[in-house]
Amino acid sequence: MQRRNLFPTLLPALFAVALLPWNASAQTGAPIRLVVPYAAGGPIDATARILAEKVKDTLGPVIIDNKPGAGGNIGADLVAKAAPDGLTIGIAATATHAVNPWLYRKMPYNAATDFAPITQILRVPNVLVMNADTAKRLNINTLVDLVRYAKANPGKLNFASGGNGSAGHLAGEMFKAQAGIFAVHIPYNGGNPAQLALLSGQVDFNFDNLATAAPNIRAGKLKAIAVTTLQRSSFLPDVPPMADTLRGFAIDTWWGLVAPVGTPKDTLARLNQAFVSALQSPDTHARFASLLAEPVPTTPDAFGAFMASERSKYAKVVKNSGAQVD
Repeated sequence: MQRRNLFPTLLPALFAVALLPWNASAQTGAPIRLVVPYAAGGPIDATARILAEKVKDTLGPVIIDNKPGAGGNIGADLVAKAAPDGLTIGIAATATHAVNPWLYRKMPYNAATDFAPITQILRVPNVLVMNADTAKRLNINTLVDLVRYAKANPGKLNFASGGNGSAGHLAGEMFKAQAGIFAVHIPYNGGNPAQLALLSGQVDFNFDNLATAAPNIRAGKLKAIAVTTLQRSSFLPDVPPMADTLRGFAIDTWWGLVAPVGTPKDTLARLNQAFVSALQSPDTHARFASLLAEPVPTTPDAFGAFMASERSKYAKVVKNSGAQVD
C-alpha cells in the first residue's frame, strides 16, 4: 500500500528531471572532448572554440583537444577509436573524410564506417584568383576568357597550390578536366608560399580559400575570376560561380562534427540539437562572418549523406590528379 501511494508523489519529480537539459558532464563528471585534427590558431580550431563556448550551458564543459598530423588523420583516428559514449566527438573536414581516403595508400580509419555524423558546421567558399597584372596583360576578366586563352595557348598557363593533393591542387585538376584545358601545376610547401608566388607573378592563377584571398582581392593585387560554390557567395556577390560556365562545378572547404560509430542515437540527437542551436544564433553568425564562413547546420542523416557524396566526388578527382601519399 505504501509503495502504491508513493508513486504518484514521485511521478511529477521524475517528469521534471526528464525535461532538464542533457549534460554529459553532469552524468559522468567528465567534460566532452572535442578533437580538432589540426593545430591551434587556424579557422577550424577557431570555430570549434566558438561553438564550445556557445554550448557549455546545455552540454557542460567542452574541452578542445588539438591533435594535428598526417593531414588530419591522427586526430580523426583518435575519434574513430574512442568510446561511443558522447564524451569524445571530433571535427570531420574535407581532407579527413573526403580526400584522404583516396590520397593516402594506408588509412588508420574508415571514413565511411567508423563515424556517426552529428551536423555539418561551416562551408567556406574557395575562389579562383589570378595575379591582377597577369589578368590585365592577358585580357582575362572572366572564366570564359581564361578557358579560351588556355585552349589557344596550351601549357602556357600554370597554377600554384599548397602541395600535391592539397585542396588547391585538386580544385585545379578538377577545373582542367571539366574545362578541357592543360595548365602546369606547381606545388609549394604550404598555402602561404603558393599565395606569395601568385602575388609576385611567378604563377598565373590558383584556387584559394576565400578568407585567405579576400584581403588581396580588396587591395587589387588579385583578380577574383569565380567562386567554387554552386551559388554566388554573399561575401563576393559580384563574382559569379564557376558552375555558371562549367556545369555542376563545386569544390568547397567544409567541416562538421562526428562521433565514434555506435554512439546512441538519442545522444547524437541531443548533440545535434545543441550545436545546431548554436550555429543558428545571430551572434554566432556574426563571429563566423569574420572568417568568411557560412554556417550549414544539418541533421545527422543529411550530413552523413553529404560526406558520402563528397567522398564519391573526390575519388575521381584524386585519381585524375595522380596525387598519392605513401
